[in-house]
Amino acid sequence: MKKLLVFTLVSLMILSVVSIAGAEDKVKIGFLVKMPEEGWFQDEWEYAEQAGEEFGFEVIKIGATDGGKVLTAIDNIAVQGAQGFVICTPDVKLGPAIVAKAKANDLKVMSVDDRFVDSDGEPMEEVPHMGISAYEIGKLVGKTLAEQLEKKDWDMEEVGCLRMSYDQLPTLKDRTDGATDALLEAGFPEENIYDCPMEKDDAEGAFNAANITINKHPEINKWISFGPSDSTTIGSVRALEGQNFGAESVISVGINGDTFAVNEFEKDEPTGFYGSVKLDARKHGYGTAKLMYEWITEGKKPPKVTWTAGTLITRENYKEFVE
Repeated sequence: MKKLLVFTLVSLMILSVVSIAGAEDKVKIGFLVKMPEEGWFQDEWEYAEQAGEEFGFEVIKIGATDGGKVLTAIDNIAVQGAQGFVICTPDVKLGPAIVAKAKANDLKVMSVDDRFVDSDGEPMEEVPHMGISAYEIGKLVGKTLAEQLEKKDWDMEEVGCLRMSYDQLPTLKDRTDGATDALLEAGFPEENIYDCPMEKDDAEGAFNAANITINKHPEINKWISFGPSDSTTIGSVRALEGQNFGAESVISVGINGDTFAVNEFEKDEPTGFYGSVKLDARKHGYGTAKLMYEWITEGKKPPKVTWTAGTLITRENYKEFVE
């Protein structure tokens, strides 16, 4: 009986040690985002966790909204035992500092959405990146606006355009540049495109910037608008509504296809928000997390750069593309 008891205790001790070692050996991947309250980044986190469940790794989610928080977050995930991280940085110029901090903590790093730039403003090609083909997505926004202008038979010379801009981030600038170029190619008058620089790329920043421009141009009675995201585009729509421009005199197209867009489409009455270019959050969350896992476990470095595309969704078809 004594021998059996000793054997049982020894077995339990071995199992306990193995269990602890297994827990310590579990792959952990950090996923840092610049705006954790935004639907897009919440979706990326959710999809990253799906990959973790499928492949057996843990995702450490951290919101890092400025440079100081980014560097602290990298130290944090290293202390928690992470072997690498995916990041959408709040400032692409932080790239060199992020890479240095990752090396100091022996962490692999991959960027998502916004690509790091070096001290000369050039892309840091040594850091794997998954991004959005921002300019082409912007062009789809501009083409959609031009098509809707034609359908409504509006005289372009009498229509004003609110270009909600946040040029501090190259990805966002590429989106609005693409939309602008597509409108110009369609014959929209350049002098009728009014730049509305936002202090922050969110709905409130867009609302304030749009209001300034609308007040400057009381002669315009029809508007189109676009921004680098759904929230900024909808911010311009709310500003127009506040100035008594309803759905019959507004055409707006956003980017992301997130909850902001869905909430707009689900309103009982249509608003001036016509559509959105839905981006693939699954690839950016699940895809990057999986690539990082393979890099950590198999030594398989992700591709230098991967670009993803988008799909136009509207009030009529959004349910086909929203989970």
